[in-house]
Amino acid sequence: MCAMPCNMELPSSPEELTAQDNENWKELLNDSTKWHSIPLLNHTPLHKLKDQGLVRFRGMVQDMMDPEIYLERYEVKLADGSARTQPGKYRDCLRLGKDELLDYHADSNVHGERRTLFVVSVPGLNDWAKEHEKQCNPQSQQLPSVGSGVKRALDEQEDMEVDKTDESNISSAKKQCVNVESKAETKGCSSAVLGSDYLLNSPLPSRPSMACMVKVYEEFDKYTLNSLMDFVGFLSVDPALDASTLDVEAMKDVESLAELQAQNPSPFLIPRLHAFAVKSLCHANPLLDESLQQPAAIEAPHAPQSLESIHKDLRMLLKLCLFEDELAAEYLLCHLISTVYSRSEMQSIGKFALNICNLPKECLQQYTTKLYEVLELLLPASHYLPITLETMNTAAFTPKKDYETNKLVSGLLQLAPHTHLVLDETHMQQGKLEANGVHAIQHLANLINNQQLKCDFQYYQIDYNVDIPVLVLSEGRSMLPSDFVMPIKADEKAVQIYEESLKAALHYLQPGRLQQFRNYLTMSRIAQFSVSEEHTEMIQQEFVDMRKANVKSNADDLHCLLVLSRLLGIARGNATLDKETWHLATEFESKRRQRLQAMPKSSTSMRN
Repeated sequence: MCAMPCNMELPSSPEELTAQDNENWKELLNDSTKWHSIPLLNHTPLHKLKDQGLVRFRGMVQDMMDPEIYLERYEVKLADGSARTQPGKYRDCLRLGKDELLDYHADSNVHGERRTLFVVSVPGLNDWAKEHEKQCNPQSQQLPSVGSGVKRALDEQEDMEVDKTDESNISSAKKQCVNVESKAETKGCSSAVLGSDYLLNSPLPSRPSMACMVKVYEEFDKYTLNSLMDFVGFLSVDPALDASTLDVEAMKDVESLAELQAQNPSPFLIPRLHAFAVKSLCHANPLLDESLQQPAAIEAPHAPQSLESIHKDLRMLLKLCLFEDELAAEYLLCHLISTVYSRSEMQSIGKFALNICNLPKECLQQYTTKLYEVLELLLPASHYLPITLETMNTAAFTPKKDYETNKLVSGLLQLAPHTHLVLDETHMQQGKLEANGVHAIQHLANLINNQQLKCDFQYYQIDYNVDIPVLVLSEGRSMLPSDFVMPIKADEKAVQIYEESLKAALHYLQPGRLQQFRNYLTMSRIAQFSVSEEHTEMIQQEFVDMRKANVKSNADDLHCLLVLSRLLGIARGNATLDKETWHLATEFESKRRQRLQAMPKSSTSMRN
C-alpha cells in the first residue's frame, strides 16, 4: 500500500522532500506515470529546466569520487540576532539571505555524508536508441522555459516563508558551497587549465557522451563502476558551482588548480543531480525499458509474429550478410544474444567471443564497415573499432587514475554491459607495435578471455568485471584470442554481389521488423535457461564417448559446447536444454572444426 495519497504530487523542492519520510516519496515513484513524468536531463536543454527542479539522468557510472561531508542541517544567524535552522540535504549551496550568516559552531548543526558519482550517457548508444529514448522524454513544450539564465529560477523561491534567500548574494558565499569540511570546498580552477573534452571524460572520444555529477545519500555499496542507472533527483546548476569563477583571493590557498576545476566544473557543462531515487537498468534497449514512457505511435508498429518466425527471419538476414554462410549466421546470432550469466574461479561463464575470419580478399575494402551498419541497427549499443597501428599505439584503451586531478580518465574499453565491440583487423598493416600497442593487445586479450577491465591506478591495478561481447573480423585467423573461430565459407556468387546483398539487408530492415529483431535480441539475452539433471547426465556420458573417439577433446571443449547449446536453445525460444539442441550444437562444432583444420595455421594466433 502507498503510505501517502496516490494522487499526491512529487516534491517540488529539497525542503519538501526532507519534510516527509524519504521512503514515502520512493513509494510514490513506484507509480510509473510519476516516474515517466520527470524530464530526462539527457534530452532536455538546460534552459528548459529549473534549478532545484526534479529531473532524471540515465547513464553509466564512469567514476566514483571521494566521500563528501556536508551540512545536512545548519543554523543561520539573522540580522536581528535571532536564528533559524535550515535543511541542507539535496543542495550544493547554503541558503543565506541578505545579512544572514552561517553559525559554524551551533550545536544544532548536523553533518551528513554523500558520494558523488560521475555518470556519462551510455557510451556507444546507437542513433536509433538515442532517438527512441528522446521520444520517451516528456514533451519539451510541457516543461517550464526559463530562458538562457537557469539561475533566475531560484528567484521564484524568494517568497518562501522560511527560506527567504538573496541568490545574488550566493557568489559571496562560495566557500560555503558544496563540501563544508572536505577538500572539495577548494576543488576547482581557471577554465584555462583543463579543456571540456577532458572534463566530460567520454570513453569514446569520437562519440562524446553527456556527463552529470550525481550525488547519492544512501546505500553507497550498491553502486559499481560501469553499471547502468536511471537517477531521479534535484537539478543543481547554480553558477557558483563553477570553480573557474573563483577570484584570485579565493584560490590563493589552493594546492592544485587542476584538481579544483576537475572536481567543480561548470554546471552548464556538467550539471549536478542530487538523487533520492534510482533504478538499475539491466539493458540499454529503450524499446523494452519500463522506466520510459513508450510513445503511442511505436507501441504496436507491426502485426505480431511468432518467436519462431522472428528467429527464422533474423537468421536469414544474417546469412545474407555473411555470403550465404548458414553456419556462420548461427554463430553470429549466438554471439548477438550472449551474456556472462555466471562467474566462478576467475571464469566468466556465457561469454561468446567470436572471430569471423577467412573473409574474401576482394571484399575487404568495404565489407566490414557495411556489415557493421547492419549490426548497429539491431543493437542498442555497439562500437566499431578498426585495429590499425596508429590506434593501437596511441589510443587509451583502459581507464587510468590521474592523481593531478583526482579523476579516473576513461579508456575505449570502459563500456556499459552488453555494448558490442566489433574489432576490425582487416585494416591492420605491417609495422611496429610500440609499448602502448603491446599493452592494448594485452588489454583486449584480458577483456576477451576474462571479461575483465584493468584499471590503472599507477601504483596498483584493479580488475573490474565487465560484460562486453567481442566480435573480431579478420582475413586470416585473428591475432587475438576468441572462444569460437568461424572461418567463412563464402558462396562464390554471393561474393560477387555482396554490396547488393548488404543494400538489400538494409532495405529489408523496415521499422516494424527492426523493432521485432531488436526486442528479440534483448529478450533472448536476458532469458532464463536451465539444464535438467537427466540431460546433465546425458551430456557427461556423451562427452566421455567424445573423448574416447577424439583424445584431444578437453574441459574447454565441453564448456564451449554447453555455452553454444544454451544459446541455440534460447534463440529457438526454449527455457531448458533438450536432446535435439545438444546434438545440434555438437553437429555445428564438428562442422566448424573441420573448417578450422582446412585453414593454414596463423603465426599471429595468440593465446593468453
